Amino acid sequence: MLNGSDLYGLDISGASFVQACDGPCTEGCVTLARIGDDAWALGDSKRPDAHPLRFTTEELDAAGIDPARFGLNV
Repeated sequence: MLNGSDLYGLDISGASFVQACDGPCTEGCVTLARIGDDAWALGDSKRPDAHPLRFTTEELDAAGIDPARFGLNV
């Protein structure tokens, strides 16, 4: 399993982020991208200059976030 330092060592320059919220977003939205095996980046479209946070699949699951709901393969 990856740890926090491993996650932040991954290159995400080519990551493809998708909208990861349930409602119509008019002001911005949470974005999610798969960045590796068991690794995800969570961004904020309202703050595109902010670095995305990174999580393992287990951590997303514990938070109730299912990437498959947003068209991403787990």
